[in-house]
Amino acid sequence: MLKITNVHKKYNDNEVLKGVDINVAKGDVVVILGPSGSGKTTLLRCINFLDHADQGEMEFDEYHLQMHSATADEVRKIRQKTAFVFQNYNLFQNKTVLENVTAGLIIGRNIEKNEAVDLALKALAKVGLSDRVNFYPSQLSGGQQQRVGIARAIAVQPDVILFDEPTSALDPELISEVLGIIKQLAEEGTTMIIVTHEMKFAADVATHVIFMADGNIVEEGRPKDIFQSPKEERTRNFLRRVLPQVEYNI
Repeated sequence: MLKITNVHKKYNDNEVLKGVDINVAKGDVVVILGPSGSGKTTLLRCINFLDHADQGEMEFDEYHLQMHSATADEVRKIRQKTAFVFQNYNLFQNKTVLENVTAGLIIGRNIEKNEAVDLALKALAKVGLSDRVNFYPSQLSGGQQQRVGIARAIAVQPDVILFDEPTSALDPELISEVLGIIKQLAEEGTTMIIVTHEMKFAADVATHVIFMADGNIVEEGRPKDIFQSPKEERTRNFLRRVLPQVEYNI
């Protein structure tokens, strides 16, 4: 469904991605783990062309393109197949919840307003915000704002949803409500790529786990293999820090 090959990205002299490959099949939940600065967010942003890779190929269903030279039309077509959930919500503060969700449908997808409203209301009901449609972001908790972001992603009915550390800006007591929504989407077969620091959630929801460090994929595999029997010392060291109680079968 989605294949990324040999992605490189440099900011000035800092090479953030050093030839990353990733394959995503329909229905996969690919979770990307790794320390800060490993290139996880940059990879997501390159997939959605929020940042342009310096090198790399993308195959996405019928599309095959060079990521560094993708045309505006190619970028538009890829973005119509994806949705991005930001760690800091990225909502319009001067728009209501309903308007935040319909904006991408009306402006980005050229959907008629009545149909956009219907899709938005269904998405907001799915994330438990039917009673907040006329609220503004400033009237919502962080967890509710992030659920609006997820509703916005669901509403456009993308082939893949990209989540960039969706709970990192939340207070601890609000994290579970957002993770619960994402887990529900996974159980429904939604294809997702998720960057997260929530290890238990990653182990529960992922079909495939990627561990990144220093701009490279160090190790990848099934959640059971990565969390219980990692092969690489770099992976083991990372997991010992974030899951100090884990004993490895190595």
